[in-house]
Formats: sequence, structure tokens, C-alpha cells
Amino acid sequence: MTRPRPMSGFPEWLPQQRMIEQQVIDSLRSTFELHGFVPIETRAVEPLDQLLRKGETSKEVYTLRRLQGGEDDEAGPGLGLHFDLTVPFARYVLENAGKLQFPLRRYQIQKAWRGERPQEGRYREFCQADIDVVGQDTLPFHHEAELPLVIGEALSALPIPAVTVHANNRKLAEGFYLGLGVADPAAVLRSVDKLDKVGPAGVRALLIADGLTEQQAEACLALAEIVTDDGSFADRVRALGVKHELLDTGIEELTRVVDTARAHAPGFLVADMRIARGLDYYTSTVYETFLTGHEGLGSICSGGRYDTLASVGNTTYPGVGLSIGVTRILSRLFGQDLLRVSRDVPTCVLVALPDEESRPACNAIAATLRRRGIATEVAPEPVKYGKQIRYADRRGIPYVWFMTAERLGSEAHVADGVRDIRSGEQVPADPETWSPPAADLRPEISAAE
Repeated sequence: MTRPRPMSGFPEWLPQQRMIEQQVIDSLRSTFELHGFVPIETRAVEPLDQLLRKGETSKEVYTLRRLQGGEDDEAGPGLGLHFDLTVPFARYVLENAGKLQFPLRRYQIQKAWRGERPQEGRYREFCQADIDVVGQDTLPFHHEAELPLVIGEALSALPIPAVTVHANNRKLAEGFYLGLGVADPAAVLRSVDKLDKVGPAGVRALLIADGLTEQQAEACLALAEIVTDDGSFADRVRALGVKHELLDTGIEELTRVVDTARAHAPGFLVADMRIARGLDYYTSTVYETFLTGHEGLGSICSGGRYDTLASVGNTTYPGVGLSIGVTRILSRLFGQDLLRVSRDVPTCVLVALPDEESRPACNAIAATLRRRGIATEVAPEPVKYGKQIRYADRRGIPYVWFMTAERLGSEAHVADGVRDIRSGEQVPADPETWSPPAADLRPEISAAE
């Protein structure tokens, strides 16, 4: 068999990196649950007509089929892998509405797939962590100010650089474009959403290609230049001289979001008129989040308000949500060696093995420690103790447990010894009562110094 070649766009972490990823996910889950969000998981596939009905995603969807499927194969070209967690969540709400309590506060940590060109921060398979609040027919506006604060708390609990949420309002942007006389505001939003990729000149060309005049294109770019960390953005928008009722509503709503965030965490959220979000289902506040010092990576957490994504008959399920790109964040920090884990394995204690005949007794010690929540393994071979200690040291295991000669002679009341191999200190220990310091119990992640 030839040596396998890596497949681009499908990251596979090393064990140490996977431990970091799992702790990051556990931390996010803990914060979400502190705020009353409940977990769900949705299937990996959705009908293509559902995946393709909102936004420009047709080039990104992976279809699903059996290798030898027949004409009646339902896993044919009619199914695709979900490219985000919002569209399947909307379907989940519709299917289970009669069993759910609204407003539903949901979190979902799961993989998604997109068929785009792999590069740093963009993968074909990736993990997302989403939170949403969904109502039935109505959803109070205050959730649009609440969710970015939850995300800020969740991300600040991780050993990563500080983050800043950039927020805008689709009503503000669309009202501005309508006030300019633009016929298709959604097309302008999609073009403005490409500012970071193609720059102002590129966006100007796109806007003119969409039928805007030079003056209209310049006004759209002037709006996109406005960024403030307080409510002063409103005066700067009005100073551009455009008037429309929808614009006024958007300014009012975004001001409430900015003022709420400023009261709780000054500087954490800014009003940024270039934030557009290309997907068509957003209807009000939209968000993008950036790592300080890593702005070139792009947004690591995005989302917004959606009012029409999920509806059946006369009932609608408006929602607001944000999605953290877990893989996106970790790929950057792993690539620059900015995250550390305190040891390479979960194991806290290695039980030294005097000889093969002693393995049952060693296994019993390990089982006792495990019952008390202490990760333990037995040495793989009964080699010299020095080699067993070196084995533990190479793997980062902090403690080695030694059974006494008396215990091996079946006098179990005689205390064993446990050695901290970092300091060399060894103390008598009983597996029923001994515990390591809290900092040694599990691997801990930290920012690299």
C-alpha cells in the first residue's frame, strides 16, 4: 500500500490538538448552558431544495448519493450535506414545533461541509458552535442585544486573543439603498459583503455592473466606511443625506444593540456599516466577530436576525443566532503555535508494573483511582522502574504509583507510594483517599507565552 496523501480541506488534529478542541467545545457548552440554552443535533443531510432556497450557496453544497444507487434511491441527487447549522435548525423547528417550548434557546455544536477552495480558515469539513433564540410569530428585539454578549462571555472564557463583535442592521443598509433609489438592495448587500475580498475599487465595479450610478456607488461605499464604538454612527449615517423610513428603523435598532453592549462590556461591540452578511435570510441585526491581532483571518463568529427562514401556513418562527467557527479559530492558533496543553495525554497516574504477575493488583489500583475520577493507566511492560518513569515523563504523566513489597505479599493495608516525577518527591498513598492537586487532575489548555 502506498503512503496515503493528506486530503486538503478536511483537517485531522493530532491527539494534543484534539484534546484542546474538546476542551474548547466543553467550555462553550458550559457557557451556553449557564445562559439557559438547550442542546440539539440535526442530521448531516437536507433536501437540496431546502439548502439552495436561501442565499448564493449552490456552488458550495456537496450532494449525497449511493455508489450503485437505483432510480428509487432517496439518497440520490436530491440530498446534500448541510453547509451551516441554521438551515437544518429551521427545518428542525418546523418538524418539532408541537413538541418545543418557545422562545426556544438552542445551542448546537456539530460539523458542516462546504465545497469551497481550501485555505487557512476555510475548510470543506469544519466544526461550528451555534446559539439561537427562536420565537413563535414574534421575538422580542432584546435578544438581538443579548446574544452577542453571550458569545463574548463564551469566547472570553477561552485562552484566545480578545475578540470584537462588529454589528450592522440590514434594515439600515437596505433603507439607505432604497433611499438612494437602488432597485435591488439585496444585490448591493452581497456586493458590499465582498469588501474585504476585493476592496473598495472591486466593490465599486460590482455595484456599477449591477446598474448603480457612480454617485450611488460612492454613497454606498461612504456608508461602509462608518465604524464607531458608540451611538455616534447614527449622526454620521444621517449626515450622508439619505432618507427612508426603513433606514430610520434600522438606525434605532442598531443604536439599542450598541448601547446595551456598551453598558455591559465597553469596547466589545462596534457599529460597522460594512458588515452585510451575504445570506438572504437575515432581516435585521447582523454580526461578524474578529480576533484581535488576527483580523486578516476574517470573521470567526457570524450571524444575525432572521424572520422568514422558518414558516408554515400563517405561523412564522423568527429567530436570532450566532455561529462560532471552532475549526476556523483553532486552525489559526494551531498554525501559529499559540495554544498549549499541559500534557499530551489525559492520564494523571501511571501505575508502575513490577512484573507481569502483579498486573491484576496494578489493574485493581488503577480501577480504584478511576472510580474516583483520576485518569490512570498501568505501565505496558514490567521493565526497570527507571524506564517506566521515563515512559511517563515522555507522555507528560505527572505521577507514578509504586506498590510496596509488603502489598505485593498480600498485606494490602501497607501504604503504596506515589511519586511526582517533576519534583522527585514521593509520599505514601492509598488509592481510596489520595488525590492529585486540582491543576494536575486533567490536562489544561493555555495561551502560549
